[in-house]
Amino acid sequence: MSKKVYCLAQFQPKPGKEAELFSILQSLEPNTQREDGCIQYTVTRHISSPFAEGSSFPIVFNEIWQDNAAFEAHCQRAEIVNFFETQCVAEDGLVADFNVCVYSDEPADYDRPQLDT
Repeated sequence: MSKKVYCLAQFQPKPGKEAELFSILQSLEPNTQREDGCIQYTVTRHISSPFAEGSSFPIVFNEIWQDNAAFEAHCQRAEIVNFFETQCVAEDGLVADFNVCVYSDEPADYDRPQLDT
């Protein structure tokens, strides 16, 4: 197992704003990909497939970070804070809704065998 952190940052654009939002998110990639601890940072868009018919927001960042500290440092960068303030929180932003979740490939403590002491 690793200390890697996997993040899915999903965005629901306001009507008619998907292309503009996707472009803004793409502009965040180059600087972020140079950050310490960034393994992958790619914005993607939902596509149709008969083998994956689940529901999702139409735009999703797929991120992999070396560890939680690297992910948290990224979240505090001025460029990222500004994006969330101007596009997700502000009334005139391009984002109608968003969902950011992080995951680990480590088993949870309750999944680990308990050793008798």
